[in-house]
Amino acid sequence: MRGITKRYPGVVANDHIDLDLRQGEIHALLGENGAGKTTLMNILYGLAVPDEGEILVDGQAVRIAGPSDAIARGIEMVHQHFMLIPVLSVAENVVLGEETMANPVFLDRREASRRIRKLAGRFGFELDPDAKVESLSVGQQQRVEILKTLYRDAQILVLDEPTAVLTPAETEEIFVLLRNLAKDGRSIIFISHKLNEVLEIADRITVIRRGRVVGERRPAETDDKELAELMVGRSVQLTVDRGESHPTEVMLKVEDLHVRDDRGNEVVRGVDVEIRRGEILGIAGVAGNGQDEFVEALVGLRRVASGRVWLNGRNVTGASPRQINEANVGYVPADRHRFGLILAFPLTDNLVLTSYYKPPFAHGLVRDGRAILAAARQRVREYDVRTPSTEVAAQTLSGGNQQKLIVSREFGGDTTLLVLDQPTRGLDVGSIEFIHKRIIEKRDAGTAVLLVSAELDEVLELSDRIAVMYRGKLVAFVDGRQADKNQVGLLMATGGATDETHEATGTST
Repeated sequence: MRGITKRYPGVVANDHIDLDLRQGEIHALLGENGAGKTTLMNILYGLAVPDEGEILVDGQAVRIAGPSDAIARGIEMVHQHFMLIPVLSVAENVVLGEETMANPVFLDRREASRRIRKLAGRFGFELDPDAKVESLSVGQQQRVEILKTLYRDAQILVLDEPTAVLTPAETEEIFVLLRNLAKDGRSIIFISHKLNEVLEIADRITVIRRGRVVGERRPAETDDKELAELMVGRSVQLTVDRGESHPTEVMLKVEDLHVRDDRGNEVVRGVDVEIRRGEILGIAGVAGNGQDEFVEALVGLRRVASGRVWLNGRNVTGASPRQINEANVGYVPADRHRFGLILAFPLTDNLVLTSYYKPPFAHGLVRDGRAILAAARQRVREYDVRTPSTEVAAQTLSGGNQQKLIVSREFGGDTTLLVLDQPTRGLDVGSIEFIHKRIIEKRDAGTAVLLVSAELDEVLELSDRIAVMYRGKLVAFVDGRQADKNQVGLLMATGGATDETHEATGTST
């Protein structure tokens, strides 16, 4: 890519960017939220048209007017948010648009399954072609997305945040697959915010800041500190200074909580836990062990099968999301598109989704547009949400800036409880540093904080106490300052407990 420039109203997303990719190479693309990484890759994949510059494939200038042009040239893109149809099988998702036909009317399902099994076996991962996508783990769905590109014989793969929702074990499995693809001569562009992963997997690293290339490094010649400074343009604190916590009275109390998933299966099984004002309780666990359903039950998004939830001494079991919100509970959801934003609405409306009907944003039935606009501008400025205007739709922001938008809304005001489910998912190191500081500030101001994160390092760094969730139960409680990463990881994987953790309870002292 040579001299790629892309302008949008009020912002230059890409400013004369040069990027080259070699055969059999894993080339990492680093940058802050809104730096222009995804825009650059959308241009390569034909989802956006550059205002200036050219693209050369095998030394020949090419015109990519749409994804079909990119696919025809062996370029495929796996997006941050999966493009799978849950009710279809793996095979049906993989062959969609490239169907193997038995005759002009019917699919040749047997041949499609045979080809998929052979392809999966060649690159060292197992998938049942007949399994429904909705039954697969997130890591397996990621494999399906990659398998789709290989089925079309892609030579250039663009992976946008491929490990954002994966566990450490799933991430390592994906890395093995990517290395096998590179050995096979495929070329990979790997977009990520996770510096340790980039240093582990990449052959070369290009850093973009505010639409410009600011550096290129090889992993052996750099470290996470230098890469973070290149990304953000300043020194970044990569570890959290959490200080001492001073917990007081119990804010949240959960008694024998049982919750079912959408299929009616019990996924939270008899959870007992207390969280006090002025402390952070982190929940560690492999994705799919009931964390999401537990959180949704606490904030009123999912019905409680049995058990009780007490908030500041008041029984709120079965309360609606609005009632929970009006009790000064802030909630950052794991799925920002489903539960955190209305994508078609402007930033101004999204920033008052939980308070649009209350002063100063409304007086009776009349909304106060000035107050809403002033609050939106202040929050966008305070949380460094990269946007040309507060009036643009939320769907126009990068994933990381959408996350900062939600955090700015939920951290505002006098919150008594913060429920944070993957609060830094998709954020760059500078934004993570900022959000972590705000979480500590909230704790020190007397807020009780429940933190659920797929990033074990995040749980270990922030939490005053850590609860390990395994198959719907809290199997161990560990002091956050004494927690051993390997010990917690073993508990996450097996649910086993040491003598010390057997004695722990959900009651803080």
